[in-house]
Amino acid sequence: MKRSREKAAAELFAALYPRLAGWCRRLVDDDETAHEIASEAFTRLWARWTSVSEPRGFLYVTAANIVRDHWRKLERERKAVHRATVEASVRPPAEQSDPSVRLLVQALPERLRTPILLHYYADMPIREVAVLTGRKEGTVKADLHAARELLRAHLRRSLDHIQ
Repeated sequence: MKRSREKAAAELFAALYPRLAGWCRRLVDDDETAHEIASEAFTRLWARWTSVSEPRGFLYVTAANIVRDHWRKLERERKAVHRATVEASVRPPAEQSDPSVRLLVQALPERLRTPILLHYYADMPIREVAVLTGRKEGTVKADLHAARELLRAHLRRSLDHIQ
């Protein structure tokens, strides 16, 4: 039994790891961090192997949570550097707005960010996103719409600011 469990885990890893790591890479923009996140997601799956009914979904939701934590850490570091820079200078330079979609997705409320990450970045159908997030399909569709509208408004403001 242990042999078949290990074989199933190895097959799952071979089938899903490259795509999961690639998805993480698009989110964190760093190969090493992406591989660390994907590996951590598999480690957490392995720890709960017998109790997880949807391993693929578990991996993506876990990775999304780790990515969120990574983004929060980067934001804390950015703010700390910004504070140190502001305190060290008499007049801080004007902060430029960044229209990067990835940064805008990071800024979405978690309720909207998770469906965006799973549907658009992990290519999961709405039905699967609904199951993984414990929401109704209609709610997921509404959240995706709301997120797209927020992103559209932010991008429009960013573009107006640049021109």
